[in-house]
Amino acid sequence: MDKDRVVGSAKQIKGTLKQVVGKAVGDTKLEAEGNADKIEGQVQNAIGGVKDTLKGK
Repeated sequence: MDKDRVVGSAKQIKGTLKQVVGKAVGDTKLEAEGNADKIEGQVQNAIGGVKDTLKGK
């Protein structure tokens, strides 16, 4: 498994947590940051998947 997949998954979790906390406390900026982190993690995870595919894993 490529390290980008691991880091990407961690960013997705972090983003989801930020979104939930932001929504709970009414902080739209924190919620937006969480959404951005989540999307960034999804992209990084996808890149790692492509790398794994190219390596034949």
